[in-house]
Parts: sequence; structure tokens; C-alpha cells
Amino acid sequence: MLLPTMAQDLRVIIVGASGGIGSALTQALADSAQVSQIYALSRNPQPYPDPKIHPIPFDFTQSESLSDAAQHLKTTGKFDLIIIATGLLQGEGIAPEKNIRAMSHHSFAQSFMCNTIGPAMCAQAFLPLLRRDKKAVFTALSARVGSISDNRIGGWYAYRAAKAALNMVIKNLAIEYGRRFPETIIAGLHPGTVDTALSKPFQGNVPEGKLFTPEFSAKKLLDVIDGLRLRDNGSLKAWDGQTIPF
Repeated sequence: MLLPTMAQDLRVIIVGASGGIGSALTQALADSAQVSQIYALSRNPQPYPDPKIHPIPFDFTQSESLSDAAQHLKTTGKFDLIIIATGLLQGEGIAPEKNIRAMSHHSFAQSFMCNTIGPAMCAQAFLPLLRRDKKAVFTALSARVGSISDNRIGGWYAYRAAKAALNMVIKNLAIEYGRRFPETIIAGLHPGTVDTALSKPFQGNVPEGKLFTPEFSAKKLLDVIDGLRLRDNGSLKAWDGQTIPF
């Protein structure tokens, strides 16, 4: 049993399923007999040997892609779990800013599109697909550096701001859905520092024992999802289950 607080025959949507954490989450869920169907959304989906995994081409920066995916998924039935496993820290002409001189329109636009706007539009498209009769969860990967109250060293302007904005989106969604669908839990997840392309340039500063494999992080995040209760609606949870203040 992978998620004992949730239903049998779990149906799952994973956005960003081809990324480091997304692919590990997809595989961990596929390995569970509790999970019946996984819809793996990504820009460049690859075929999976496991018939329970259904790859779908998807780009959350495109309205048509969002609506097409939502319409297709709606025909398959209700879902128990939605995970937005996307994130952008560097690449596409941007890098974490060390000081104010490094800020640019481009870096803010790209970071907000991937880290805030995309997940928000996924919520708009996919939240109506969640079941209403028992525990259902919508989560998005956020980050501890998006916590305003926990910011001690500054820097990383665009990424911090975009993740802080994502946390606000999550809080807003939780308030709105909490009024109408009390079995729905919406929360952000901080996966820790994971050995993926996103963290490669910064791994030298990670304390010993704090650089996680994608498989370890995926297992911990699924444990956190299983542990989510109604009181956690609208919160940001770390990989170890601790609540991170906004």
C-alpha cells in the first residue's frame, strides 16, 4: 500500500512527468498495485512499457494544450491525485541572480511562466477533474526559498518571487475549494535539494546527506501526500513532513 489514506484504484495526473522528480514519481506510483492509471503529461512524452501509464503531449504555456488535455482527461473519469512536478531555476537564457544588477525582464518572465502561471493554469484546467466523495489531493512543487519569512540570504530574485507567488496561488485555491469541496486538499511540496539538472550547478554547496536522489525524494513526497489532512489545506510541506511558513 503506497497511499493508505487514499482510495484504492488511484487515478493520477502528473504534469512534468519527464523531469527528474516527475519521472521518479511516475515510476513509484506505477510500481504500486494501489494505482490503476497514471496520465503522464510532458512536452516530449516517451512511450512507457507499463500499460497503466498514459503519456500525453502537453505544454502549459499554451491555452489550446491546456484545454485539449482537460477535455481528454475528463472523458476518462475522475481523479484522486494531481501533481504539478515542474520548475525552472536556470536555462533558457536565465540564471539565479546574485544581486540586483543581474535582474532582467526575461528572467522574471520565464520564471513566472514556469513556476507560477503554468501551475495556476493547470489548477484551473484540472481541479474540476478531482473526485468529491473522499480525499483528493492537488499538489505543486514549490521551494523553501519561496518562503518570505524564511529568506535569510537574499538573491535568486526571479525564482524566489515566482515560488512565493505560487504559494499564494496555492493558498487562494485552498480557500476557494475548501468552501465548496471539503474533501479536497491543495498544498505545495518542497522536495529538498534533488540530484537533477535543476540543481547541478549548486550541488557543491549542499551539506553532506542533503542531496537526494529523485527516487528518495519521490518516496518522501508521496509519504507527505499520504499524511496530508484537511488542516494542511493551503500549506507548504517539506519532504520530511514539516510545514514551511510562507
